[in-house]
Amino acid sequence: MENVKRYMAEAFGTAVLVLMGCGSAVLAGSEVGYLGISFAFGLAVVAMAYSIGHISGCHINPAITVGMCTAGRMKWGEGMMYIIFQVVGAVIGAMLLALISTNGDIFSATSLGQNIVASKYTLAIGFIAELIMTFIFVRVVLGTTSSSATPAMAGLAIGLTLVLIHIVTIPVTGTSVNPARSFGPAVWVGGEALAQLWIFWAAPLLGAVLAAITYKMGCGEETKARK
Repeated sequence: MENVKRYMAEAFGTAVLVLMGCGSAVLAGSEVGYLGISFAFGLAVVAMAYSIGHISGCHINPAITVGMCTAGRMKWGEGMMYIIFQVVGAVIGAMLLALISTNGDIFSATSLGQNIVASKYTLAIGFIAELIMTFIFVRVVLGTTSSSATPAMAGLAIGLTLVLIHIVTIPVTGTSVNPARSFGPAVWVGGEALAQLWIFWAAPLLGAVLAAITYKMGCGEETKARK
């Protein structure tokens, strides 16, 4: 039962992240601009960190989960279940956004804040941008959630880091650093978002693995997976 509560928390948190973050781009993007969208994603993470962090740790991102597993803070079996529920939550969040933005005709949605590499950038540059930004993001997550960090500040630090990453990367890829966040909208809108989805899985996951490996090497942190 305890595991189920954690999985459901991850699904809920990811759904909220997609609904609020992508929703800010779809429903209010012209009013709030890149900065407002960046803060929407960051604030969604902060809100969820203090809402479900005590239940599941509030990963709400397969890249963070992979980083935690690679760093030895979580068993891979449990990590895979986290990822499954994160993806389900993202699809639900995107569906709710589609419901609102299309006035009920969810299958007609063409804009759900999906991730696509901007036309003036190559796919390779988009890949590199996502890898670098995820690397930075996961390093911050690992550092702020370490045993020597201040737990009460972790959610705020992580959320503000996500704001910073969005400010820089939105013009390049729309900013993912989160495979589930990219998957949810892509499933509903299809097309180029679906065709480029591999970038927004491969780059963040690789960035997360590199972040965890270099963090362990640099900090010498010995961690144990949850039994």
